[in-house]
Amino acid sequence: MKARVLWLQSGGCGGCSMSLLCADTPDLYATLDDAGIELLWHPSLSLAGGEELLALLGRCLRGEQAVDVLCVEGALLRGPHGSGRFHELAGSGRPMLDWVRDLAGVARHVVAVGSCAAWGGISAGGPNPTDAVGLQYEGAEPGGALGRDFRARGGLPVVNVAGCPTHPDWVIETLALLARDALDGAALDALARPRFYADQLVHHGCTRNEFYEFKASAEKPSDLGCLMEHMGCKGTQAHGDCNIRAWNGAGSCTRGGYACISCTEPGFEDPGHPFHMTPKIAGIPIGLPTDMPKAWFVALASLSKSATPARVRHNAVADHAVLPPAIKPTVRRGR
Repeated sequence: MKARVLWLQSGGCGGCSMSLLCADTPDLYATLDDAGIELLWHPSLSLAGGEELLALLGRCLRGEQAVDVLCVEGALLRGPHGSGRFHELAGSGRPMLDWVRDLAGVARHVVAVGSCAAWGGISAGGPNPTDAVGLQYEGAEPGGALGRDFRARGGLPVVNVAGCPTHPDWVIETLALLARDALDGAALDALARPRFYADQLVHHGCTRNEFYEFKASAEKPSDLGCLMEHMGCKGTQAHGDCNIRAWNGAGSCTRGGYACISCTEPGFEDPGHPFHMTPKIAGIPIGLPTDMPKAWFVALASLSKSATPARVRHNAVADHAVLPPAIKPTVRRGR
C-alpha cells in the first residue's frame, strides 16, 4: 500500500515545488513511485482542479479517501483579524486556513514544505500585514496555525522540512521515510526538522573551508575567500547539508558565490541587516559559529590570520586561483 500524499499550496511563491520539479532525478513520478508514494493531488502536477479537487477534499474529510501525508507549502494567512479571508481556496468560499486545519485533523502525518510553511518565512517578513504564520510555529515560537499541542494521527507534530527553497532530496526522503513508518520523534530535531539533514551545518563540505580556516576573507562578491567575515555568510550557524548533498549534483549557495542566509532557520527573513553584510562589534562578527565561545573564536582567528599562507591570502581576494599550491615531495627517501 502506497502512502497517499495530498499537497496544498498556501501563502508563498511556489519555489519549493519548483525545486522539486528541478530535482536531478530523470523521472519525478518514478522516483515517488519507487519510494512508495502516491500523489493524490498537487497544484502544479495534477490535472484535476475546481470541482474535482473540492470533491477529493470532501472525500478526505469524510474518511472515504485516506490521507497518509498532508503536505502544505507556503505560510498560512490568518488575516484579516483571524478570519483567514486573505486566502480562500478558489471555488470553495472557505479560507485555506480552515481547509488545512480540517485536513490536518484527518491526516496520518503533516509536513510543512519550506520555511514559509514551517515558520512563516518570507511571507511573514516585515510588518506581516497578512498575519502569515507557519503550521506549528510563528517564527521560533511554537503555536502557529495548528497550535503547539497539535499531533497528527500518527503521533508526530508537524514535520518541518525547512529551507527557502527546500532541497528536493529533503522532501522526497522525508516522504519516503514516512511512507515506511521509519520517521519517529527521535529522528526530528528540537524544531521538528528531519535530522538526516538538520544535524549538519551548511559549513560542512563548503569548498571555501580552507579560506575559513585561515580567516582569509572575500571582500567583494566575486572573490574566492570565506564569505563569513564581510559578506554575511551564516553557513557556520545554519542547519542543512547543502554542501554535502550538492543541489542537482553540483551546486550550493556558497559554491555559486552567494553567502548562506540561514534559510532553514526561523526568522531568517528579518536578520536586522542586509543579507550581504556581516554585522560586527569591535570588528568581531556578531554571528559566531555554532558551539564556539567568543573568546575562543577571537584567539583562533588571530592565530589563523598570522599563519595564513601567501597563496591563500592572495587567492581569497581574487576571482580565480592566482597562486597554485606548492609542490613538495610526499615521500622521504632513505640515505
